[in-house]
Parts: sequence; structure tokens; C-alpha cells
Amino acid sequence: MSESPNKLVRFWQELKRRKTGKVIVAYAATAFILLQLAEILTPALLLPAWTTRLVTLILIIGFPIAVIFSWIFDITPEGIKKTQSLEKSDNKAPVTKTTLRRIIISNIIIASLIIVVGILAYPKIFRQDALGKLRSSGERISVAVMPFQNMTGDTTWNIRQVWIQDILINSLSNSVELRIRQVENIYNLVKNQGIVNYASISRIVASTIAQKLDANVFIYGNIKLAGNILQLSAQLIDSKTEDVFKSFQIEGNYKQEKIFQLIDSLSTEIKNFLIISKLKQGHSPESPSFITTNSPEAFRCFLNGRLSYYNQDYPAARNMFFQALAIDSNINIALTLISTSYMNEGLYDQAKKWCQQAYKKREQMPIIMNLLTNWLFANNFETPYKEIIFLRDIIEIDDQMPTVHYLLGYAYSGLGQYDKAIPEYEKSLEICKTLDIRPRWIYSYIYLGRAYHKTGQYKKEKEVYNEATKEFPDNPVLIYQQAVLALSEGDVRKGNEYIEEFISISKGNPESVSEITSNISENFSSDAAIASNMAEIYSEANILDNGEKYYRQALSLEPDNPLRLNNLAWFLINKDRNINEGLELVRKALDLSPDNFEYLNTQGWGMFKQKKYSEALNILQKSWDLRLKNAIYDHEAYLHLEAAKKAVAAVR
Repeated sequence: MSESPNKLVRFWQELKRRKTGKVIVAYAATAFILLQLAEILTPALLLPAWTTRLVTLILIIGFPIAVIFSWIFDITPEGIKKTQSLEKSDNKAPVTKTTLRRIIISNIIIASLIIVVGILAYPKIFRQDALGKLRSSGERISVAVMPFQNMTGDTTWNIRQVWIQDILINSLSNSVELRIRQVENIYNLVKNQGIVNYASISRIVASTIAQKLDANVFIYGNIKLAGNILQLSAQLIDSKTEDVFKSFQIEGNYKQEKIFQLIDSLSTEIKNFLIISKLKQGHSPESPSFITTNSPEAFRCFLNGRLSYYNQDYPAARNMFFQALAIDSNINIALTLISTSYMNEGLYDQAKKWCQQAYKKREQMPIIMNLLTNWLFANNFETPYKEIIFLRDIIEIDDQMPTVHYLLGYAYSGLGQYDKAIPEYEKSLEICKTLDIRPRWIYSYIYLGRAYHKTGQYKKEKEVYNEATKEFPDNPVLIYQQAVLALSEGDVRKGNEYIEEFISISKGNPESVSEITSNISENFSSDAAIASNMAEIYSEANILDNGEKYYRQALSLEPDNPLRLNNLAWFLINKDRNINEGLELVRKALDLSPDNFEYLNTQGWGMFKQKKYSEALNILQKSWDLRLKNAIYDHEAYLHLEAAKKAVAAVR
């Protein structure tokens, strides 16, 4: 029993005497430093991606050789000699000063190596802990993907800077464990920085953009080309500290059809590193990246169309989308944007037509566009209740999209749920403010103001209009709402000032007033149109005598205009001022335009108020069917139809 401990002690003494332990420590420290150098220099010197793996393999093979060498041989002043046995070594003379000096120097070298390793290793351990905290928090890791920098020296590769960014965003968005910031917000922030060349986006600028997007990390990459070798490099960086969590590098022979495989490989490596389920399980099913074209020209047309779409130049956007589809019909997301562009212009026939085409191909789209297409279909053919479901799903993926919050607020407003609409409108404006971008349209302010108005929050309504004036000065829609607010508060003098300003703009620039009504063919500089708008201002402010006065004035100026007939008819019926006269007026309007669903709704509602429920139901049903065919869901009209159905059922 006593021999075993003696053997262990003897072995330990041999390790110390032969300095094997020091060799192991020194070798490990040196190997770590060499690996760090390889990781840094490989992308910098455009070395093959397998360089780091080769260095690692050589160091692994060299380790047992170094250990064996240290056991058998010793480095002496006379050169390398075979290490003597313990018995012979014990009989040798005491250690000299020279030997002691060599021992001290070797210890200093080893200590220095350990310090260097600590300096290099500590940030890596710290970064892993930071990412570990994000993973363990239970919240999704939010990621912003910057446009890749073209380092090839060939400007024709500039298109691929955004191309790679788009593909990575689409691919990573398919993970339920990540929140991927979408390209529109990144584009706006880059634009606000005055950057026109993506190669000039520094890490500091990228970090600032990521923080504005409330992204935990950002992906910062570049494209390099050496002969026929294409190299994609990317770094996953902490947006606050700018520490690099992980570097990625993919390379291969450059061929047009191979680019997407390289991008897919890069995306897979990033997901493998980021996604918790992959870390736990070692694998997870891959989601398709939805690469929809191999044509740089088709993608260039699509990008130009998307830029025009962002700038609300919808005809120009559609022109570019049509060109992209003509080159490659597989760019399915263009179908959704074409439909939306028509819808934003009130061209519902075309919007519905293109929406149906997009809806058929929604499963071939990235998840965000898939959900947007589902929302678009619900908007065109279903109800706000369905819209809300899909918009909520989009926010789960990226909660920093101001347009989506705006649309969600609009859906709630359409249902009269202003208490739910207000936070969404507010969030939309808050994101725009954080991103330092102007809201896409005045209605981001207008509909929030109207929601405040509906809930009696006039002070907040006034504040939001004052804020809107800074971004959209002299906007007629804004002045219209300010007039309504002033009159609602009893400030007649201020209300009249706004009305005069509104009339002045209407006469000077009638096209700018076209936003107020859905009747695109309206001549907004005419006296009848101005009188009609004044009537609506007074009606919304609940000054009904003045409202009726101006509706009658508008009709007297254009007595055969069905729109004027219906406006007065609706006012008289809906406000219970003279239902019989209202029905007479709307009959005249229907004689001029028999299948107008708005006029039929007015007539049906008048019949309902006269308790002619069966007739009302028939007319309101016809109105509803025509509305769904030619326009979109209207909750007030739906409630009219439901009221008639219930009344008929009760009578039966």
C-alpha cells in the first residue's frame, strides 16, 4: 500500500525535474497566442478560411511531441542532452548561479506568457458572459444587420452590399428566438448620417445605428475578391461596447450561382452561434433563406423600386417592380409592394388584383413579408380583427417598425377601440423620434390626434398637432384638424383663423387638399368643395347648424352633383335632423349613380331609422357586397348591416 504513494511522489518529482509541467504551460500559452494571431491575420491578409484550422491541427499534433521531447531531453549550456535518471541526478553537484539564473528566466517567460494569455482571454470570456446573459434573460436577442462593405475595388459589386444584407435579414428573421431589425429603418438611419457609400460605414457609426434601433448586437461585414476566390467576412459585435462576440468567414470560388450558397453558409454559421436551441440541441431545422433571384439586374430594379416606395413615389416604384418581375418573376415580395402602393393611392381594384397574386405566393416569401402579405389580404378582403393578429405577429419579430405600429393603431381606430389605438400611434412616433426620422406621412400625427379627440383628450391633441406643424408645416389636413379642435374647445376666433388658412391653401394648391377625401376626382378649388369641407369641419366640431348651412350651400352650387346630394343626405339622416328629406336627397343621388355603395349605405341607414327594417336590410346588404368588391372593410357600415339583421330577426 505504501509503494503506490511513493510512485506518485516519484513521478511528480520527475515531472518537476524534467520541467515537463513548465513545457505544457508554455506550449498551451504559446498555442493560444498563435491561434489568436491566426484568427486576426486570416481575414486581414485574405488568407484561406482553413488557415486557422490548419494552425490548430499543427498545434494539436505538436503537443504530445513537445511533452515527450521535454521528458526525454533537457536543454543545457552544452546543448540538448538526454535527461539523466533521478538517481544520477541526485548525485550531481548543487545548482550553480548560472543554472539558477536560467530557471528564473524560464519562469519569467512562462509568467509573461500566462499574462498575455490572460489579457487575450479575459475579453473573450467577458464577451461570452455578456452574450450568455442575453441568452439567459429569456428575451429575444435583437440583431441589426449592416450593409456589407464592398472591398473588392469593383463598383459593380455595390449591389451585393444590400443584397447580402437583405438575405441575412430574411434568413435570420425566420428564427423565433431573434428580433431582426428590418432594412427600412437601417436604410433611413444610414441616410440620416449622410452616408452614400456603404464602405464608409465605420464600426462606430454601425454601433450608433444599432443602439438607435435598440439592437443588442449588430452584424458588420465585408466582401473581398482575390482572383477567383470570393470571401465573405462578418463580425457579430456588441452594440454598446463594440466588443466582437465572434468572427465569421466564408470563401469559395466565385461563380454567379455560388454566391447564394456562400451567403447561406454565412447565415447558417451566424444562426448556429446565436440561437439558443442550436446551442442546446446541436442542430435545428434550417429555414429557407427565400433567395428569390439570381439576377443582379432584377435585384437592382427591385431595390430602386423599394427606394421609390419608401419615398412614396408609388408610380415610379411600380414601374421598377414591373421591370424586376419582367426579368425574374420569382421576386414575389414585389407583388406585395405593388398591391400596397395601389392601396395607398386608393386604387382598390388594382390593389385587390395584385394582393391576390401576392397571397398565392406568400409561403415563398420571407417571414416578415409573409405576414405583411397576410395583413394585406385581411385589409383587402377580411376585417381589422384579422389585421391585428398579423400585425401583432410582425411586432413579435421586430418591435421597432414605426409603420407597423401605425397600421396597428389604425386597425384599432377602425374598430372604434381608441384606447388601444393611442399607444400604438404613440409608439410609432416615439420610434421615429428615436431614429431621428420624419414620419412617412402626416396621418401618423392626424390619427393620433383624432384618437385623442374621440377620448376627450384635447390638451394632448393640441400638443400632437403642434409637433406635427414642425414636420409638416402648412399641411391642409393638419390645419383642418386644428380648426375642428379649436371650435370643439369653443375658441371660435382661432377656429375661424384656421378655416381661413385652410380655404387659402385649398384655392392656392387644390391638389394638397385631396388627402382629406377619398373622392380622387374632386375639384378641391371649387366653391362647392370648399363649402363642403367647411361643413365637415363644423359637423366634426358638433356645431350642427353651421354644418347644415354649408352642406346646403355646397349643394346649391352644384345641385346635380351626387356627392353633394349624399353629403347633405347623410348629415340629415345620421344626425337625426330630417330623415325624410335625407332619403329624398339620397334617392336623387342614386338615380345619378345607382351602384354607389356609400349612397346605398346612406339610404339603408335612413330606412333603418324609419324602422323599415326589411327594406333597410336589403339595401344595406347590397351596399356591403358592393363595398367588399370595390373597396375595403368599413366598421361603421358593418355595424349598420348588423343592426338591420338583428332588427329583422327580432321582428320575426
